[in-house]
Amino acid sequence: MLVATSLGCASFVQSLYGAQAAPKRPNIVFVMTDDHAAQAISCYGSKVNHTPNLDRIAEQGMRMDNVFATNAICTPSRATILTGKYSHLNGVPTFNRFDGSQQTVSKLLQAAGYYTAMVGKWHLGSDPTGFDYWNILPGQGVYENPVLYDKDGSEQYPGYATDVITDIAIDVLEKRPKDKPFFMMCHHKAPHREWTPNEKYREIFRKKHIPEPDNLYDDYKGRTDAIREQKQSVFRDMTRRDLKLVPPPALQGQELNRWLQTKPTEVEIEIDGVKKTLTGKELDSWKYQRYMQDYLACVQSVDDNVGRLMDWIDNNGLRENTIFIYTSDQGFFLGEHGMYDKRFMYEEALRMPFLVRWTGTIRPGSVSKAIGINCDFAPTFLDVAGQPVPADMQGRSMASIWKGRTPRNWRSAMYYRYYHDPGDHNTRAHYGIRTQTHKLIYFWKKDQWELYDLTRDPREMNNIYSDPKAQKIVAQLKKQLYALKKELKDEDQYADEQPTASSYVQAPPRKKK
Repeated sequence: MLVATSLGCASFVQSLYGAQAAPKRPNIVFVMTDDHAAQAISCYGSKVNHTPNLDRIAEQGMRMDNVFATNAICTPSRATILTGKYSHLNGVPTFNRFDGSQQTVSKLLQAAGYYTAMVGKWHLGSDPTGFDYWNILPGQGVYENPVLYDKDGSEQYPGYATDVITDIAIDVLEKRPKDKPFFMMCHHKAPHREWTPNEKYREIFRKKHIPEPDNLYDDYKGRTDAIREQKQSVFRDMTRRDLKLVPPPALQGQELNRWLQTKPTEVEIEIDGVKKTLTGKELDSWKYQRYMQDYLACVQSVDDNVGRLMDWIDNNGLRENTIFIYTSDQGFFLGEHGMYDKRFMYEEALRMPFLVRWTGTIRPGSVSKAIGINCDFAPTFLDVAGQPVPADMQGRSMASIWKGRTPRNWRSAMYYRYYHDPGDHNTRAHYGIRTQTHKLIYFWKKDQWELYDLTRDPREMNNIYSDPKAQKIVAQLKKQLYALKKELKDEDQYADEQPTASSYVQAPPRKKK
């Protein structure tokens, strides 16, 4: 007769038949592009393009509609994703060099037994830490025949950057240790400026006419000085390089660069063998088409390669236990308010696309309106890996939202802060709060405010800050704003932050032997 004695029933059974196997920890594939606007993804309602592979993630998983960058610029967003902290705590408010000695999600997952890998655009000025494998673009990198470097040196890879980065990511996964779960960060350069497509999509999109947003010709009436002073206008600030104009053949060196950096006020084109000089409104419309044709062509290559990576996961029996995520480091203006680029707290720049598939856990085709921020990414990765979330991370795990159970105490508002003033595109420094229904923005160096009712005015065309009828909500939002600012320990240490040496110019190390 068998007696359980002091082992207890469960322990006794395990002693006879072996310890019960722990739940298998999921792999995590995190694909991130640079400057991909949600409004250029068809599952988000795009009117300008179709992205079947990105749509596939949403169909098989969840589309999150309200995930936002806390500082909508490339380098700060990447630092926040790694640390789970706002810019004022991770030391990267602008293009500051990232201190790789600090705590990151890759280090924590690596210590927990995950195989960690980083491929593609890093853009943090320092080399990656906490990764078993890394191979990155120097600074911004290039689209054609890119150079990437790892701990052993640099190497030039023939081909188009989006294809090359995917090739390397797949090769790393094929060669990974099979006895560990993996955490793969696959970061693309595209569709960042200067929006260089591959030849296939360049030709296809040159033949397309892209619908214009209804506020392309925004006159900024009633807004603060900040939007009038910005230098990211499709009409005023795109250069000959941006527009892919062909320089005179004799130009070289500095003369060539000056020519390419000029912002043209007239352009000569040829239609059916007839030359025509464009100026004024006709030129403005042409500039928008050129910009969007190239941008969307870059996005199409991204969509193809996301499909390739998903197919590899599925075809290698990894789908059931792999969380597959697609996002971008922030949003981007596609002509809304007459702009390109990002930085402003307006919806198009603030919103990050966020699509996630977790087979068997996330209900296919689900949609979440919960407010997420990029500080949430690191806590989420740790949570799904069964690891504790450090108390100093400022985000929360989104895992329960993915499972269809948004916590009752989930955030009802998010805090934003942008520092780079004066800086690229002359975008004025500001901070603010976004709720489900309103947005309050403070351009602190100019002491000017904007308030938008996102329910009635989702395009953010009518600043109601000075409207007598809005004063109650102004007072409520200011109270919330300052409470959030205090809770997040934002003590204005970077309030006078000036532009720093940009990590865009980071040079690769010596070539591999």
